Amino acid sequence: MNRKRVATIWCEGCSGCHMSFLDMDERLVDLIKKGMELSASPLTDLKVPPFETDIGIIEGSVATDTQEEEVKIMRERCKIIIAIGDCAVFGGIPTMRNKFKLQELYNRVYNEAETNQNKEIPNEEISKLLEKVKPVNEVIDVDYYIPGCPPTPDAIYEVLSKLLEGKEPELKGKLLSYE
Repeated sequence: MNRKRVATIWCEGCSGCHMSFLDMDERLVDLIKKGMELSASPLTDLKVPPFETDIGIIEGSVATDTQEEEVKIMRERCKIIIAIGDCAVFGGIPTMRNKFKLQELYNRVYNEAETNQNKEIPNEEISKLLEKVKPVNEVIDVDYYIPGCPPTPDAIYEVLSKLLEGKEPELKGKLLSYE
């Protein structure tokens, strides 16, 4: 059997999309039988796959310089990129930050916040915020989109299953219904 490496990363979001991925339950075994090999994910603590990968799944919007670099590496190393969830597809809730200037946010958090009495500013090890939070497709080319907050396990399964079978996935009808 020809195995296909699948890697996932989690950018700016709540991890609900990865929870939906795990909520496929027994169908994860079915995907493994169809040839899926999960090579990198937040579960393995690999930020990006260290080698060429067939399918890359990106959850969350892009809000930091580190996340921007990670999604670019994913595009370089993955034959197919899937943006999963409303944050990755549209920008989602994290884009609410775009209503403010970055300096205003820093000032509020580090100079005015009651919880930061020492007015400590993060050190260089912490990722720098981008001026604007972006959906993934504003940083790299995306091949497939699975919207939803979070997307249903059925929608995720449908797309991965078809890709593993070498077929073109198509999301429509109940797969795009969120009750």
